[in-house]
Amino acid sequence: MSQHLTVVSHPLIQHKLTLMREKTTSTAVFRQLLREISQLLAYEITRELDMTTKMIETPIQEMQAPVLAGKKLALISILRAGNGLLDGVHDLIPSARVGFVGLYRDEETLQPVQYYFKVPTELDERLVIAVDPMLATGNSSVAAIDLLKEAGATNIRFLCLLAAPEGVARMKEAHPDVPIVTAALDERLNELGYIVPGLGDAGDRMFGTK
Repeated sequence: MSQHLTVVSHPLIQHKLTLMREKTTSTAVFRQLLREISQLLAYEITRELDMTTKMIETPIQEMQAPVLAGKKLALISILRAGNGLLDGVHDLIPSARVGFVGLYRDEETLQPVQYYFKVPTELDERLVIAVDPMLATGNSSVAAIDLLKEAGATNIRFLCLLAAPEGVARMKEAHPDVPIVTAALDERLNELGYIVPGLGDAGDRMFGTK
């Protein structure tokens, strides 16, 4: 992927995102919509995967048919909200290897604190897709990408539901080689570090922990 930020304006994505933004949307519906949107976004972020061919036999004849090349992809969920995106992407790419980066945001400093890290082997030979619904300050995302690069990853893409301009800028400064795919670029961050107009806290709305 060549450009740093891709906003996917597909009508189904935008419609479902509007339903998710509404504060009256229930936890169960929010989670289902997130799963559906994640599959549509995954379609975009996997658009340029490396391909090869193999010989197969159809009911009619043999043919050289296209298949994915190289090592299985690695999907990395930035906990805990990343799991909502992870489920849908994993449905689409069930053979992918899965890892988790546990970060929480210190509410006073807004800086990420690591509490868990478990990722697949041979990251240097895999396309790595990191998922987190909200790219807000960018601090957690940058920290997660730092850890993935330390673990050997060289080909990384970042998938999120919403992005703030501040987070996109922070990611571009720290990791200009990591393309971002999102459903929307919102206006700004508020003084609490939340995306405006946003949809609130994605983790709370996904898991019902308000």
